[in-house]
Amino acid sequence: MSIASDIPSGSPRPHQPGQEHFLAIRPEEIVWEPFVGYPNAARVATLVGDPTRPGPYAVRVRLSAGTRMAPHRHPEDRLYTVISGVFYIGRGEVFDEDKLEAFAPGTLIFLPGGQPHFHWAKSGDYVTQVIAIGPLGLDYVDLKDDPRTEQ
Repeated sequence: MSIASDIPSGSPRPHQPGQEHFLAIRPEEIVWEPFVGYPNAARVATLVGDPTRPGPYAVRVRLSAGTRMAPHRHPEDRLYTVISGVFYIGRGEVFDEDKLEAFAPGTLIFLPGGQPHFHWAKSGDYVTQVIAIGPLGLDYVDLKDDPRTEQ
């Protein structure tokens, strides 16, 4: 069986400008940075693309043990893969521990854009990988929870 394609065989299929070549990132090569808009204990590593611009991106997000992420929304649909630790996520506009679900490494989660949700690194550090089409958006349900508005 053959599948027709508009792309000639052997031609690169660029997913990001300047990344028409093979790309591999080993764990020891990942650079963690503060994640603007997230709690101070959160870190982000951009793997592919630029989450601040239109287009596909892949990032890893690390939260330290005990860190809570208040209810918020992202306008973009997102695919989360749990890389390490246990990822606790709940859905709704109010942080409710009873609504948290625990997901082990290897779990894939689809979160539709606009759905209010919250996270907690309840049992220790966790790392998730997020794949989406940017730009990345972040809107807190309650503006007082947004670290970007702190004086």
